[in-house]
Amino acid sequence: MVKRSRIVAFFLIVLLIFAAMGTTSKGILKDIKLGLDLQGGFEVLYEVRPLSGEKITPEVLRATVSSLERRVNVLGVSEPNIQIEGKDRIRVQLAGVKDQNNAREILSTQAKLSFRDYNDKEMMTGADLKEGGAKQTFQDNKPVVEVTLKDVNKFKEITQKISSMESPTNVLAIWLDFEEGKDSIKDPSSQDNMISAPAVSEVFNTKKVYITGQFTVEEAKELADLLDAGALPVDLKEKYSTSVGAQFGAGALNDTIFAGIIGIALVFIFMLVYYRFPGFIAVVTLSIYIFLTLLVFDWMNAVLTLPGIAALVLGVGMAVDANIITYERIRDELKLGRSVKAAYKEGTKNSLSTIMDANLTTLLAAAVLFYYGTSSVKGFATTLIISILMSFITAVYGTRLFMSLWVNSGFLDKRTTWFGVKKKYIHNLSEKINLMSLPTRFDKIDFVKHRKVFYSISIGVTLIGIIFLFVFRLNLGIDFTSGTRIEIASKGVLTTQQVKTEMGKAGIDTDIKDVRPAGKENTVVRTVGVLNKQEIAALKDHFKKDYGTEPNVSTVSPTVGKELAKNAMFALAIAALGIILYVSIRFEWRMAVPAVVALIHDAFFIITIFSVLRLEVDITFIAAVLTIVGYSINDTIVTFDRIRENLRFSRKVKTVEELENIVNISIRQTLTRSINTVLTVLITVIALTIFGSEAIRNFSIALFIGLICGVYSSLLIASQFWLDLKIKELKKKGPLNTAKEKRQSLEGQV
Repeated sequence: MVKRSRIVAFFLIVLLIFAAMGTTSKGILKDIKLGLDLQGGFEVLYEVRPLSGEKITPEVLRATVSSLERRVNVLGVSEPNIQIEGKDRIRVQLAGVKDQNNAREILSTQAKLSFRDYNDKEMMTGADLKEGGAKQTFQDNKPVVEVTLKDVNKFKEITQKISSMESPTNVLAIWLDFEEGKDSIKDPSSQDNMISAPAVSEVFNTKKVYITGQFTVEEAKELADLLDAGALPVDLKEKYSTSVGAQFGAGALNDTIFAGIIGIALVFIFMLVYYRFPGFIAVVTLSIYIFLTLLVFDWMNAVLTLPGIAALVLGVGMAVDANIITYERIRDELKLGRSVKAAYKEGTKNSLSTIMDANLTTLLAAAVLFYYGTSSVKGFATTLIISILMSFITAVYGTRLFMSLWVNSGFLDKRTTWFGVKKKYIHNLSEKINLMSLPTRFDKIDFVKHRKVFYSISIGVTLIGIIFLFVFRLNLGIDFTSGTRIEIASKGVLTTQQVKTEMGKAGIDTDIKDVRPAGKENTVVRTVGVLNKQEIAALKDHFKKDYGTEPNVSTVSPTVGKELAKNAMFALAIAALGIILYVSIRFEWRMAVPAVVALIHDAFFIITIFSVLRLEVDITFIAAVLTIVGYSINDTIVTFDRIRENLRFSRKVKTVEELENIVNISIRQTLTRSINTVLTVLITVIALTIFGSEAIRNFSIALFIGLICGVYSSLLIASQFWLDLKIKELKKKGPLNTAKEKRQSLEGQV
């Protein structure tokens, strides 16, 4: 008897959820903050240096941040991100700022005002001005800055002394950020920091002083705002910077969203076609997953970056994986002859530990990424962590809720074809066959027999890779080598000579490392030298005038480049160590070691391909490698989990042939799941590669290579390596008691 109330409950729940999603999605999308790579803006990492010998303390850093925040308020930028990093660094991120050159100048200008005589002797400083007493006004119809003094008598004495001098020495020069030994009123070529030098011919006895100069209204207002914000208590030295034009950001956002929609739509179609009714449930839960991820992102007030969108799209593949693991187990139980209700119960129970292990190991890699990554990589890691958690909730609890309503309604009792299982493949329970006896479409393939061939292929590729790395080396980006990266919207790829000519027009003379195309209309230039803020400003102004769009400019100092490289190695090492510990605890060390060997194999293969193809290796490449670490261990865990489960069907393993049979069967049983999982993720990665932003093209290529390599290593390297280690144990200890494996397997199913 069909319980229609459960089916009605399903449709009501889904209707309510989708109604809530439909009415709130627009507001959520509107409220989510976009990173500077999606709306334009810039990011600067400053090294904080003392002005005169004093130490950089936490109090000094906090005071500097406060001063920077006051200056950002002058710019009118909403929700700036200013953070202290380490003992002497401050990172500033300003998304959506319109005049990046002006913003950078205001941030790093020390704004130390000084009044000096003809001999450059300091008579007064900004400390003599009343706090908040500067404002832009007019004098003789010209823009000036009016300041209020704290001590009238001090200014009276100064003007009295200077007015008594003979011309032209009777001047009171006003300087902004005067540099001892470099600036002087006597040298016209060293007066860039001088605002004005009015002659003093009378004594002034007033609190109001006017700073005059060849100001525009905007310049006078900016100077007044800077003086009100106060001088910086330290000197700021740029160590790393990146800027993205608004046009680049908007283009990257549109391209990546379009690629994501295509990728997700193709995944939905695949799930519906291959898994039938469970595929329909997966489409429902995946839609909820996307909504919940964006909702949590909004609640966290997090910043969505370009790699973050990629992580969201890739998260769909991970959510699909949990569904596929469950659906494949339900199919297996149906083939054994169980009823739909019993198959659903056993399938969901037996798949839970596998899903848990796979998600936790991927979460470990994401956490390492977050800890060691820079801003854009942190954005990717944040989204990936949220995606993993949301995919677990929706794919495990959401899918099971919806499936249970249908299964327990009785509607599916005689409809095994709705699960993609034909009746001719269903056995009778009376046959008493177990999972190891179930036939698969891969039964004719002996994977174990050819393991030495697989080893040889991997060793051969590794040796070739080492040779290529010695000959070609990696095409390291500025993240690891230092220098400047310039991306120009050129409407046609520029030549090296054209770039040199254009940079010469901007007054920039630096060695060019390489010039290469970035799509059909963009050119990427890398220089050996690190451009300073004045050169970056000149470069942006020139290209905006002649090409209509500001170029994207990133700079990395040698110090930061070395740190990024060191952190990348630490991240990979810690991720590998964490995985060894986790797998050793959950399984055994003989599975942990092969798992990490497979990870190193995958990472090295990606590095080799990038070396051969001369693809640029930047910080997002590390994010891609660590993501593959997560995906690869995910695949390996699923295979090992099935091996461990199949071991329980033998009370004792006495021969090598028994071990080989267990591994062969386990690979055959998980191969469909592995292919389908990597296929769904590959669909999204291919969509990101073809239709996504050029900024994450190499990131997507690294993922594509790693995903394919990950399936190969999980099935044909890691599991085979475990087999060889187990064979040694068998020969050394004699028959292996599998009671422990059985107990662990059952514990994992509770």
